[in-house]
Amino acid sequence: MHLHKKAALIQSAVFAIFIGALCVLHFAIPDKTFSEQENRSLQTAPRFRLSSLFSGSLTSTLEDYVTDQFPFRDNWTSLKARCELLSGKDENNGVYLCAGETLLEPYSAPTRADMDARLDAVNALTEHAEVAVYFALIPSASEIWREMLPEGAPNDSQQTEIDYAYSRVSAQTIDICSVLDAHSDEAIFYRTDHHWTTLGAYYGYTAVAQAMGLDPVPLDAYTETVVSDSFYGTTYSASGFRWVAPDTISTYVEQGDATVTNYPSGTAEPGTLYDESYLLVKDKYSYFFGGNTPLLTIETGNAGPSLLIVRDSYMDSLSPFLFTHFSEIHILDLRYYRSSLQAYLDANDFSAVLVCYSLNNFSTETSLLLLGG
Repeated sequence: MHLHKKAALIQSAVFAIFIGALCVLHFAIPDKTFSEQENRSLQTAPRFRLSSLFSGSLTSTLEDYVTDQFPFRDNWTSLKARCELLSGKDENNGVYLCAGETLLEPYSAPTRADMDARLDAVNALTEHAEVAVYFALIPSASEIWREMLPEGAPNDSQQTEIDYAYSRVSAQTIDICSVLDAHSDEAIFYRTDHHWTTLGAYYGYTAVAQAMGLDPVPLDAYTETVVSDSFYGTTYSASGFRWVAPDTISTYVEQGDATVTNYPSGTAEPGTLYDESYLLVKDKYSYFFGGNTPLLTIETGNAGPSLLIVRDSYMDSLSPFLFTHFSEIHILDLRYYRSSLQAYLDANDFSAVLVCYSLNNFSTETSLLLLGG
């Protein structure tokens, strides 16, 4: 037998053993239902149905299952990221490794039809609210720090999209992009997560307060408290760049006399401004208010009017700055709130409504269509 045939047989045998070992491990290792690293539910083994077979959904679900339950998946993701860098690429899984170990995900604008549908819902809310409605869109780090991205990265202009949105709504708009631009040399976004930092949220608060005719509390009136120096966020989880340094999480506002009530399933439960249990797990951003929930109500302990906030998770770190201006704040998340928004407005005597979303979420989240109902 020629040497090259022996080499080919050896390579084939090694490959077969490798694939066989992966198959054995796949069935030997119990399925995981949740990935703490990626902060999402994983696809478990699908049940066989003839209807799903003929519709093609079974094949798709099986592909997701194999991908999610692949043995040592996190290790392979990290290895892939290193190989991408060695090959000259500075991107993996749609995330770019930029200066200062900053991980950026480029923005992809929605179709005009999709954006218009959401803006029409904002206009419907504004028409029926009977109080002032304020509307704010928050740009992501890939807009404020866009110069960090390599030339040619597929990064649509968020400023252009925000300008278009503001030109189409009848609500009172709030320019958060400009205030973040003015502080772009500061740590206003996490390096490893898609959210803004609490410092970035403070600057967003100043824009909101000024638009409402309120005097923002100066930053030097607060004391910064670092609550974690080991935060790795969602962008880190998606990227595979496992060697970057962690972020820190800080707070500026103390709970004080504020009373937080949580409605996780429609029934009132005691809530908290900061849930320290989340500092012990990967999803540390849920430290703010204990994470996503349909409805929160806060009695701030201060004098003032009442405010309804319709929002995404960016507002979790901004809302505490508003406590000093309002006696009562209700925070509603349409992704989980299943009752009528209009009925909730009618049942409560709010002085104003604030609709505040990250542009990324506003561009994609279908629950926003419920704003008008």
